[in-house]
Amino acid sequence: MMRAVAIGSLLVVLGATAGVAERNLIPTLDNEPDVCPDQPPEPQWMKDIDVREGHKRLLIQQIYRAQSMQRIVEAQSCECPTRYPSWKTAEGVFVEHFAASEYWDIVEATSQYRRQANEIRREAMPICEAAGNW
Repeated sequence: MMRAVAIGSLLVVLGATAGVAERNLIPTLDNEPDVCPDQPPEPQWMKDIDVREGHKRLLIQQIYRAQSMQRIVEAQSCECPTRYPSWKTAEGVFVEHFAASEYWDIVEATSQYRRQANEIRREAMPICEAAGNW
């Protein structure tokens, strides 16, 4: 009997704790970035892209990210315009090289750009941390 009461009490405590934790995870609609609040927004056509074409949006985001990391390392600076320029260059790369590509080619290219960005990130991160933009 004592064991059943203990287990019941434990479940009540865990349930209450989970409820509090869940309330603390409520997302906000405030989409203000932590650094460089004047980041250019994604082009509207990317936001409006059909869900079946979402892989193309992801590729452009990874191109943009890789280009950003590369610019930071080349400039040895993490000023906001260096880290977050216009999306035009990334869009241009996508249109020139991938706009007519098949799904799996885009998935592969996305992985390549993600790997590239992650490799360069190791060099870019200390630069941005020193500038307070990480």
